Amino acid sequence: MAIVVSRELSWLDRIYLPGIFKGMWVTFKHLFRRKFTMQYPEKRWTFPEGFRGVPALVKDDNGRTKCVACYMCQFVCPPRAIAITAGELGGGNVEKYPEQFEINMLRCIYCGLCEEVCPEQAIFLMKDYEVAGTKRSDLIFDKEKLLEIGGVRPDPIMKWAHK
Repeated sequence: MAIVVSRELSWLDRIYLPGIFKGMWVTFKHLFRRKFTMQYPEKRWTFPEGFRGVPALVKDDNGRTKCVACYMCQFVCPPRAIAITAGELGGGNVEKYPEQFEINMLRCIYCGLCEEVCPEQAIFLMKDYEVAGTKRSDLIFDKEKLLEIGGVRPDPIMKWAHK
């Protein structure tokens, strides 16, 4: 059984005045409200504890990269933004290190999974949110750029200590 729908507009609907007045009411309502403007470079937002910003690699107290190229962050990354190439170390407790470590910030969705799965606590999400570049290649962060962003963090695991 079909329902017949009448598509005839009344004379008031045909002149569109009620719709125009509704739209103008919204405009005038916002026009006289107090404006909020933050003076950006001088003042910055304060973020809550769980804020996830740019991922970065960190070094230990001795200035060595904490990453051991285990590929956990690369495997767990949903948009496949992380690419690692491992190199071999001679001797010591650590057998591999990241020869190349890249994060494509154009793909990164700031989910924080890379930080959660890292067994060496080598990758952290910083509070930095200002990621800009003039070309696409500027937003593919290599190992040196990631270490520059991350800095040095104390190493509770001490994987480099010789026994």
